[in-house]
Amino acid sequence: MTKVIGVRFRTAGKIYFFSPGKFEVKRGDQVIVETARGVEFGNVVMGPKEVKDEEITQPLKTVIRLATEDDRRVEEKNRKKEKEAFQICLEKIHKHELEMKLIDAEYTFDNNKVLFYFTADGRIDFRELVKDLAAVFRTRIELRQIGVRDETKIRGGIGICGRELCCHTYLSEFAPVSIKMAKEQNLSLNPTKISGVCGRLMCCLTNEEETYEELNNNLPSVGESVTTPEGLKGEVQSLSVLRQLVRVIVTLDNDEKEIREYPAADLKFKPRRRKKDVKLSKQEMKELAALEKGEGASKLDDK
Repeated sequence: MTKVIGVRFRTAGKIYFFSPGKFEVKRGDQVIVETARGVEFGNVVMGPKEVKDEEITQPLKTVIRLATEDDRRVEEKNRKKEKEAFQICLEKIHKHELEMKLIDAEYTFDNNKVLFYFTADGRIDFRELVKDLAAVFRTRIELRQIGVRDETKIRGGIGICGRELCCHTYLSEFAPVSIKMAKEQNLSLNPTKISGVCGRLMCCLTNEEETYEELNNNLPSVGESVTTPEGLKGEVQSLSVLRQLVRVIVTLDNDEKEIREYPAADLKFKPRRRKKDVKLSKQEMKELAALEKGEGASKLDDK
């Protein structure tokens, strides 16, 4: 077991472990640490705790110092410089007529490097652009191409729920999202209704997936034959997953049919098999495949 603290470098960014060393560090403190990118200013979001050695990426760096007022002023100054750097880079991109969309600019705390994040449809030859930027800033320049999910994470916005985007507020890493999750939750497979601001499948589809999987395992499938508590045979018409109720079309003794609702636990049916994939049109398959592209870990937090 090793004593570590959790440090975050950007809003909703990935949490990295560092050794507190000789310092008494608590949650909410600001610290100066060394990362693969150089010396950085970070916020402590997890106080000292013991973690297993296999959970730590070696070598484990030690906190250089607790942030001072001078460090905070430097950090604030860097944030202002980033706005200027963004405008300069934007002008250079237009000058070289590059088909790329600049998203953000970021200075490392020690000003050893300036990073520019951008999106583009394909590969971009930005060697001349880097030379121009290096001549202006006289420091190391890094241009990093990111995806649309990362772009949305940086920019932020309001989701269809009316709340600020999850990825911009608390999601430190993107979880894989699939069409299967939407089908499991009986959601419309209309891409416009299950895609987020970024144009990819909504991250919140993962929030209730585990609950729906467990609840669905206790239910029959629509169209399946069941036996009611009265001993009648029937066919499942519809399901209420959260209420665990099943609407059944039962056949009475006089061969008349009637719709009745039962708790799932009162019905007899075969153990549920996995749902067959919903048949989609070629256009739906094309649109949904486009939504699933690019799912995976964020590219932003490469410290």
